[in-house]
Formats: sequence, C-alpha cells, structure tokens
Amino acid sequence: MTVADYRLEASWSPVEGSFGRFTFTLFNLSAKTLSGFTLAYTSLTRVADKHVAEGATLKRRVANFHEYSPPEGLTIKPGGSWQFTVEGLTNGPKHVTSGIKSAYLTLADGRHVPVSFGDLMLAGVERGELPELLPKGEVTEPFSLLPWPLFLSLRPDDMPPVALYPAAGSSAKNIRAVEKVLALYQRLFPADNVPFTLQPVQGGRQIRFKGESSIMEAAYELRFTAQEIILGTDDAAGLLYGLISLAQLLHGARHDPETFQFPVFGTIADQPRYTWRGCHLDVSRQFYPVPDIKRLIDILAWNKLNIFHWHLTDDEAWRLEIKAYPELTEIGAKRGPDEVLLPQLGDGAEPRSGFYNQEDVRGVVAHAGMLRVEVVPEIDIPGHSSAALLSLLQLVDGQEAPDGYRSVQGYPNNALNPAVEFTYEFLGKVFDEMLPLFPSEYIHIGGDEVPHGSWLASPLCRTLMEREKLAGTAELQSYFLRRIKAMLAERGKKLAGWNEVSQGGGVDREGTLLMAWEKPDVGIELAGEGYDIVMTPGQAYYLDMAQAEDWGEPGASWAGFTPPEKTYAYEAEGELPEELRERMRGIQACIWGENFVSRAYFNRLVFPRLPAIAEAAWTPCLRKDWLRFAAIVRMWPTL
Repeated sequence: MTVADYRLEASWSPVEGSFGRFTFTLFNLSAKTLSGFTLAYTSLTRVADKHVAEGATLKRRVANFHEYSPPEGLTIKPGGSWQFTVEGLTNGPKHVTSGIKSAYLTLADGRHVPVSFGDLMLAGVERGELPELLPKGEVTEPFSLLPWPLFLSLRPDDMPPVALYPAAGSSAKNIRAVEKVLALYQRLFPADNVPFTLQPVQGGRQIRFKGESSIMEAAYELRFTAQEIILGTDDAAGLLYGLISLAQLLHGARHDPETFQFPVFGTIADQPRYTWRGCHLDVSRQFYPVPDIKRLIDILAWNKLNIFHWHLTDDEAWRLEIKAYPELTEIGAKRGPDEVLLPQLGDGAEPRSGFYNQEDVRGVVAHAGMLRVEVVPEIDIPGHSSAALLSLLQLVDGQEAPDGYRSVQGYPNNALNPAVEFTYEFLGKVFDEMLPLFPSEYIHIGGDEVPHGSWLASPLCRTLMEREKLAGTAELQSYFLRRIKAMLAERGKKLAGWNEVSQGGGVDREGTLLMAWEKPDVGIELAGEGYDIVMTPGQAYYLDMAQAEDWGEPGASWAGFTPPEKTYAYEAEGELPEELRERMRGIQACIWGENFVSRAYFNRLVFPRLPAIAEAAWTPCLRKDWLRFAAIVRMWPTL
C-alpha cells in the first residue's frame, strides 16, 4: 500500500449556541508545491447552508459530499500545511466516526489524487481505549447453545464425542441435512475439527432421526443417551435447527472445555418464539460482495435467524440489475468525482461501483433457502431514490425546481414523483424482473423519510392533488403507495415497509407488514391501527448505533447509545398491550451502512448485538440470561 502525498486531519471543538466548530488541516507530504487545487471530503456531520468558513470557501455540498476552495493564490510547500475552520454544522458530532470518511484533492490539471485521513479528534481530549462491552460471563448449565432453548434438562459428559454421524439406514433427506450443517460449520470455522461425519467414527455418537408430527413448525427435540442422540422434527427447518444445536454444543465443549461440556443424557425441547427473526443489511451506502452476503447469511442461520432483509437501493446507489433499465446500474451503482453520483461515505479519488447481477441474486437466494433463510428484497421508494432519479431522467417532473426540498440526509428532490406516470411503468418492470428472483412472500418498498414538502413545487403533483383532493405530502405518498400495493398484489406479492407507510391515510391493512423503527411507541400505534408489525426500534435494534458514550466508540448517535446488554435485555413485546400482541410478527436487527467503512468497525458494532437480537427472537424472556450469553457469544463467528 502506497503512502498518500497528502493528509487531512480534523478536530471538533464545542461552541456555545451552535453545533461546534470543525478545524481541518491539510498537510503536503509530497516533494512538490501544491497550488490551484480543491479539497473534497465526505462526512456524516454536514455543513449547513448558513455557515461561517474561515480560510476556505465551500464550493458545493451534496448530502455528505463537501468540496472546498482555498484562498486565491494559496500555495503549500513540501512539508507545509493549510488550515481552515467551519462553523454552522447540521448536528453535533458525538463519536470519532462523525468526521471524515474519505477525502481527495482535485489538482489544477483536473486529476483527482487521494488524501489520507484519520478519525475525528475531540479538541483537548485523548481518545483512550475502547470500553470492554462484555463481562466475562458465567454459566449455571455447561452447554453452549445460542439462542437458548425453550426447555433443557441435560447431564454433561466428561469427554465430548469425536464427531456425530447419522445412524445406519438414515434417509437421504436427513443425510443431506447433516451435510448442509457440516458445510455451514466448515465455512464459519474453517480451522476447527468438524462436528459431523457421514459415516461411523470411533469415539463418535450416532444421530437417529425421528418424525414428530405433534410438534410445531421449526421446532425440534433432542434426546441424549450414552449410545445415540435422537433428533425429532416435523419439518426441514426443525431438522436444520436441531443439527445446528448439536454443532453448537460440540463447538463449545471443544473450545472451552473448562466451561462447556457435551450432554450424555437428557432432553432439549425447542421452538422459536417469533416467526419473523430478521436481519437487515444496507448495501447501498457500502457495497458488500456476494461472498460477504453469503457469509452473513451463514451467520444468521447459525443464530437461527430466518429473514435476510436486503436493502438494495437508496439515495447513494441502486445495486440490483434490472435489464429493462441498464442505466440503473451503469449510472446509479457508480460514485466518483466525475460520475453522475458524487462520492459519498468512504468514496475517494477513484470511482467505485458495485451491483448484484441477476445470477448473483439467484445464487444468494438459493444459498439462503438451503439454510431456511428467506430473502426479502427492498426497493426503497418513493423517498431515498436519488440514484434512480439521476439514472432515469424520465422519472423527473421537468417543471419542478431542482432543489425544491431536501431529505434529512441532505439530498435534493430525492423522491419518486407520484404524478409522473412513467414512475409506475418503471416500477412495474422492476417488480416484473424481481418476481422470478425473489420467491419471498413480501417485497419491501421502503416508504420512509419522505421529506416534508416533497412534490409541492411540482406542477404535475399540484394537478394530481386537485384532481384527487389530496392535501400535502403525506396524502400524496399514501396515494402513491396504494397504487404500489395494488401493483404488488396483481403480481402475487404482499407489501412490507417502514412505519411511515401508515401516514396520510396509509394503505390497506390486509396483507401489509410494517416495521416500527423510529421508537417503540410507533409499533403500538401501528398495531392499534390494524397493521401487522415487526419491531425494530433504533433505540435497541439498530446496529449502527454506538455502544457507549465514549468519544472513541464508533457509530451513530441519533437514537442514543446502545450497549450489548441493553440490546439483549430489551423486550419489544413488553411494550405492546396484551390485546395487540397477535399483530407482532417478530423482531429485526438493522445494519445501516453509513459508519461501516471498515470490516473492523462492522464487527465491532454488529457483534455481539446481532446474536443478542437472535436470542430475543427465539428465546422466551424468562429463559434469557445475560451472563450466560456473554460466556457463549465470545465463541460465535463474525464477518
């Protein structure tokens, strides 16, 4: 890796009556004098329209992209630096990740060159060590199972078996199930001894499979004797989960034999608490290649999660190949200094692109299906649609002012226009191509964060509002989403969306699933209005939230900070009145990509909170135990 010729460092200091001041210093580490340049960086802490910059001029800002010009005639000699300050920020930074996420210079000859950078410094404060987020943990029963089962009565053995293997005469279906979990284990723990073999092995123990028609969907029973293990199930999901539990038991007994043992006698009877046990991943802001997606799905299966919510489009990029509109990925999946989509979080001097072609999607869906994980795709509309709007200009009302409104993230005019009829033709073709790719019951259409005042400066929308007697943005969105719901229903799909789908009159409750993200009270309101819900409040289940107040802890802060113990202890069901609980389908973790510019940050923020949510999704409240969880989760896989 080469050393950059330039480095940008930033610090923040509080200023009474405002969100504080940024101080930027650009160092010239090259052997040549620098002049005639501009500096660009991306940051979640944005500079407001009304700001005061000393020593520089803000040329342009689009969402998180900022570009500055130095004072006219400025030169920076080798070893020299240029410093400037900015007051007038849109929010006050709380953590090191609130600062620069990428930077580059545009030189006088038009070339773009990389600039190295560091985390945001808090003026006068040493960053210090990151806090320890997990206690050592302790167990009262020496078995490594996560999520913890509904019922367990076991006697431990002094020595774990060498391996487990299917009994003679096992069906091809059951042998294939063993092979699936064996392959899963080898992908997650490639350096470990395998938990299963397909033939008898000395020192091993056989698994005998038994049909159990009396147990519920996805449930399983394990009965341990000195000679064999009997696995009882009634469906493929229960078979998979029972085998994963056996692999987990053996994994713990091998990795920490001082704490964990394998059972010699006893019973496990287990079943999931909720039918929707989900994890969302935003691939628009940060792109994850297919191997990463498949590994995350492996981790979901290991934790007995069964929904992968794939957030495929947003303002920052459109990541799904649509053959009818190749522009969506030719333009909308690429960001860079000279591209239609400017650099955003983590993009620098070189353009970056990435999308999933339809063969990629088929592979991911097949991989997930093998592990009983349903892939629910999200096309985020009508808001968060900058990438689509910039790729297909036919979607725009040409008479609307180009900066008539801005999203909370700073994007101008980023919502599909309900009065542009091509919008529905476009989405119809998108849905038609998605249908054979995604066999899921639902297609998630977003519906969140449409800016207040959207479309009100559009002549086409003013005409639509008059014709349909619609008042304001919320009712325009409701009109749009009712049409989208009908389009999905015609194609045999149900609509899922974020909680704002209910605004302005919402959509028909039948066949609609809404995700309550803003706060728990929203879920109660939605259930009271007759919507089926999934609880995913940012205050507990958003895995981009920082885990401690410490400045050095990475992550966002709009929903406060969420240490793993808080995530683990949170009980979404406890917020709901008893009469509304049947409306709650389950819970979901959300991984939003703004702060995940490195694998280290991803693993720091997502784990162990993702397994904590998995346990809440599977295990009844009274069966949870924080210290037991802390002891087990240390052995669990990360990305």
